[in-house]
Amino acid sequence: MKEKIIEVALARFLQYGIRSMTINKLVEPLGISTKTVYKYFKSKEELLKECLSVLYTGLYNEFIAILKSNENPVLILLAIFRGSLGKDFGMNRNFFHDLNHYYPSLQNAAIGSRKGRLGQLLMPVLNKGVTDGYFNSDLRPEIAMAGIEVLYASITRSDRYKQFKTSPGVLFNNLVEVFVRGMCTEKGLREIQNRQTKR
Repeated sequence: MKEKIIEVALARFLQYGIRSMTINKLVEPLGISTKTVYKYFKSKEELLKECLSVLYTGLYNEFIAILKSNENPVLILLAIFRGSLGKDFGMNRNFFHDLNHYYPSLQNAAIGSRKGRLGQLLMPVLNKGVTDGYFNSDLRPEIAMAGIEVLYASITRSDRYKQFKTSPGVLFNNLVEVFVRGMCTEKGLREIQNRQTKR
């Protein structure tokens, strides 16, 4: 029952946002009482914490699939962050607005528990990119990764993109992709160009 509550609650949070959802509204499709929910979770925040763990575990597993693809390091890096952007902005914006503004510590904890693992997974990709000549030989992967994370967070953790009256995708292209292009050798830039030509 606990797993079913988490599954339904996550779907409802993603569909309607967090603040507007009460425990009564969350359990409605399950046909159970709020007492049953409180048997497993002390509060809405504890339930949300479990939901975020499921959400970010799913995203992490999608990243693993991308890492196992036969793409080159440049395209893997861009695919992971583009895929994440699609998830962030493909869901109800109320969900991420509520998460960023009212529950940032829960979001940070959920991301933080996987961030280290994702960073560990991406370091070999960046190192391989340097070794195979896709990224500049003087690139320091840990600094490059930190830079990408800061730029990505500036798009997803605020509504700042609205001041430019454009989409998050355009902002991604002008921030994260430009940054990644700056990391690339001619060989890496050709891979990005080839991928764009195939679209």
